[in-house]
Amino acid sequence: MKGIEIAKKLNISTSTLRHYESWGLIPFVDRAANGYRIYTSVHEAYFQCIRALLPGFGMDLVKEIMPLIKNGQMMEGLWLINKAQVNLYTEKATVQKTIEILDLKDLTEIPNYSKKTFFTIGEVAKEANVSASAIRHWEKEGLITPERNKESGFRIYSPSDIRTVLIIRTVQRVVYSLDIVREIISDLENNNVAQAKKMALTSLEYIDFALTEQIKGIAALQNLLDVVSKKN
Repeated sequence: MKGIEIAKKLNISTSTLRHYESWGLIPFVDRAANGYRIYTSVHEAYFQCIRALLPGFGMDLVKEIMPLIKNGQMMEGLWLINKAQVNLYTEKATVQKTIEILDLKDLTEIPNYSKKTFFTIGEVAKEANVSASAIRHWEKEGLITPERNKESGFRIYSPSDIRTVLIIRTVQRVVYSLDIVREIISDLENNNVAQAKKMALTSLEYIDFALTEQIKGIAALQNLLDVVSKKN
């Protein structure tokens, strides 16, 4: 089977196929006497799987999964897929939490906040599903300005700060411009949540799209596993 034939089926270039080969994502490819690559139905299934996994899981994860499949470590690859789906579910839950908070007039109505006035950076990071370093970076960018404990000097965060962090991490997954994030934060300070909510809903739509693409990718992976098992 010629590379150009597979490339046309997948609507990609032959150089892309060679990239996947050089990255170790497919089994060894024999060469004909004239030096041309000889692809098999197994190689085609690998290429189909790679292309199907990309939209829902991204290239970084594909580069982890495919070598495992190639080396017969099927379960390890499947658990990586499972972990990615858990992460996507967690992401949806966090965005839904953001939308719920935007709809509240009083942040103390949230169960986790009703008995606390201030939170540590670790608590905020856990609540918003982000790293503490990300929160510090947003502080340096002027997107969030927590108070400081007068005795220890440590940052202390209010429920309003948590809402801001949730908005920042949600909006940044939709747009990359910090200027847009600043604009939305400014609207929040003026009690205008419309743009922030629109971004959060857009993020939810993308998550739903990603889930659909993940299911398609898993179907292609199952096809690859079936092809591989028949060849063994």
